[in-house]
Amino acid sequence: MLFRVLLFSMCLFSGGHLAAEVQLPKIFASHMVLQRDKPIPVWGWAGTGEKVTVLLKGATIKGQEKTTKAGTDGKWMIYLDVEKAGGPYLLVVKGKNNTVILDDVLIGEVWICSGQSNMDFLVETSDNAQKEIAAAHYPQIRHFKVAWNKSLTPEDDLLGESWEVTTPENVGKFTAIGFYFARNLYEKLGVPIGLINSSWGGTMVETWMSKEALLSFNEFSDAVKSMPASMHALGDKRRTKLANAINNLQGGLPSAAEVQSWSAVSFDDSNWETIGLPDYFDRRALGYLDGAVWFRREFILPDSLSGMSMVLSLGTIDDIDATYVNGVKVGSTSAKTSTGRTYILDPPQLRAGKNTIAVRIEDLGDRGGFTGKPSDMKISRDAYEQPLSGTWKFRIETSVDNNQFVGPNETGALLYNAMIAPLIPYAIRGVIWYQGEYNAGRAYQYRKSFPLLISDWRSHWKEEFPFLFVQLASYNDNNGNSNKGSAWAELREAQSLTLQTVPLTGMAVTHDIGNPVNIHPANKQDVGKRLALNALRIAYGQDVICSGPQYESMQREGSKIVLSFSNTGGGLTAHDKYGYLHGFEIAGADKKFYWARAEIRHNKVIVWSDNVTEPVAVHYGWADDNIEANLFNKEGLPAAPFRTDTWKGITEEEGFK
Repeated sequence: MLFRVLLFSMCLFSGGHLAAEVQLPKIFASHMVLQRDKPIPVWGWAGTGEKVTVLLKGATIKGQEKTTKAGTDGKWMIYLDVEKAGGPYLLVVKGKNNTVILDDVLIGEVWICSGQSNMDFLVETSDNAQKEIAAAHYPQIRHFKVAWNKSLTPEDDLLGESWEVTTPENVGKFTAIGFYFARNLYEKLGVPIGLINSSWGGTMVETWMSKEALLSFNEFSDAVKSMPASMHALGDKRRTKLANAINNLQGGLPSAAEVQSWSAVSFDDSNWETIGLPDYFDRRALGYLDGAVWFRREFILPDSLSGMSMVLSLGTIDDIDATYVNGVKVGSTSAKTSTGRTYILDPPQLRAGKNTIAVRIEDLGDRGGFTGKPSDMKISRDAYEQPLSGTWKFRIETSVDNNQFVGPNETGALLYNAMIAPLIPYAIRGVIWYQGEYNAGRAYQYRKSFPLLISDWRSHWKEEFPFLFVQLASYNDNNGNSNKGSAWAELREAQSLTLQTVPLTGMAVTHDIGNPVNIHPANKQDVGKRLALNALRIAYGQDVICSGPQYESMQREGSKIVLSFSNTGGGLTAHDKYGYLHGFEIAGADKKFYWARAEIRHNKVIVWSDNVTEPVAVHYGWADDNIEANLFNKEGLPAAPFRTDTWKGITEEEGFK
């Protein structure tokens, strides 16, 4: 429990901190974990020139006492000496007028967990959540959730939150990947583990970098130089941009009288824009739009079903819908819910031949649109089924200011400033990172931006710590493949290249445990385990196999290509009960890829196809959804997807704006 003994307070504020009281950043709190085997920085604020004393004491250590004075800006810092793992201890900070006492402090291993939604994914929504939560009695694993915040300049402190002990009551809200990573480490190392979860769903890599790093890279510098001076000005810029986009799209917003006719079967929607559904309209059509949007399309009812009731299924919708068929309201959901929209259409509402569907969706905030699978959208009865996914017409009715105009991706550095900078120089062992989905459209640029982020964080911490990351799992984002092109495959390639070019990095390959129809696969246990294997080898020097096979080289032998790999461990194997390899494609000089046969011989993979007599290139797992790729080593770790060619991809011309 944290308790603060306040002997005297003048209640004078300076720079957001009480000038007459010694204070600590919010990352310093009871139940915290401090990094072992490194000097321990402790810092905060006090009155100008005020003497500050820091004590670390406990039953199993000699104890430490260090003293310093606050500078003219009221800031102070002390480095405690290196300590071994242990605890619990007291951390005591004394000033002139007050004393701060933090109890139940442990010393062990500290890891920052960062990225977007798959890192922010909670234990309570992971596989076997009930069982995992009930068994979560790990008092030496601690978790700190950094509150979401944005800033144009580096902040001194975080918004809030606290350190929590791992118990069945608390663990459900922890980062799932972080917890399963920590549990694996704890079982191997037997020391306290602290997790600092600084993650935010749907965020780009650039928002996690410092302004200095962005300015150092010419592809980002112009955009950063044009950043407004305040968050309010940034919001005004986005608000104007959205209003202009709506005007360009449809000539502004309609009057209430116009909207009344939009559900009618006779309404002429020929001048409306089109969109492919299901999808989030505020990501595909207009970014950061909250408000109401109408969607229309037609379907043909066969004569044989005339006079029969039908089932209209639209899948899940975010947030509220009102649905009309042939001008008649057939149903609505008036509250935000994740349940699918299914409405029964009675015979009087239908006609043989052409029928019209109109759906009004009101987005209350964050994402909005049709959020289910394509197969969820249909008209059906018994064995009859007519798909409704695909092209719809749409028009915007209203745009509402829900403070959405300054999102975390509005410009670079916003999350670095508010959610990373206040943590520096807290002593850590390293970072685990799961991000890239948002940057897939600029995958080629990620070859530069991701290494830049790693070097940026290391430079600010003044330490080359281990940086471990998760390669994107399988997910059918846009039906991308070798012949069409795949942004997700190119992003995975950028991640693999980072592994090869940046020291002290490790990559957990996860395409085999993804979900083709869900960008948030629930199996976070294996992700945490694979990251932990990387940590055991890279951060702790243990002799373990931490990754699956990595493509090394190719050699053409007649009409076949022979592939060689590193990191084969106990040997190559196919994860298939019949021993067949899947996921390999082969192409000739025409760059047209065909599914290939492949087999393992003498720890190499031989690839060929009857359609390609003079092969020049091989792809493996080169698709958005690559879950079928099944080359592993005998330690059970999957081979990373790869290509042997360097042909131009589909994201090379896309850049940060």
